[in-house]
Amino acid sequence: MAGETMTMKTSRVNVRTIAMTGMLGALATILMFLEFPIPVLIPPFIKFDFSELPALLAAFSMGPVSGIAVCFIKNAINLLHTQTGGVGELSNFILGVCFVLPAGLMYKKKKTQKRALLGALLGAVLMAVISVFSNYFIVYPVYTNFMPMEAIISAYQAINKNVSGLWDALIWFNMPFTFVKGMCSVVITFFIYKRISPILKGTNR
Repeated sequence: MAGETMTMKTSRVNVRTIAMTGMLGALATILMFLEFPIPVLIPPFIKFDFSELPALLAAFSMGPVSGIAVCFIKNAINLLHTQTGGVGELSNFILGVCFVLPAGLMYKKKKTQKRALLGALLGAVLMAVISVFSNYFIVYPVYTNFMPMEAIISAYQAINKNVSGLWDALIWFNMPFTFVKGMCSVVITFFIYKRISPILKGTNR
């Protein structure tokens, strides 16, 4: 009987985890659609969104696998109207995993606010660094089919005339932009996590 009870409880937890992961994935998809440019600071073809926020919430509340699943869901749905042949979605998924995996693993090992912050910071740094290589080797080779590299570099030079090539552009613009984007999700998470974690975990009874 004890074994059966434990199995039923585990089954309920698994079903709830799957359901909440799906809901957060849907929310991440919506937030991904609500992207917007940041004029003056970065070229207009680079957009800002908060779609990593639900993935980070999932990683903290249900573990890193759930966070990765949210990243997968939002990009899988976004594939339905992709303009990059799936390359942009692949890059976004890779960067999302770089962000939520360290955060989720560190918090899972020791559930303290300090560990959560350290893991999220590590994830944001890793995502920012990997974004340079992801953009250089995956994203921009596809973008040049629609926009000449000279035009891309010119868009960066309009903001900073010292940009001499794509590596400069990615290091001076995309890397800090990606870090700030990740940190925005971290800040919001730390403001709301305590209030919504019982709902996410199903312990609000």
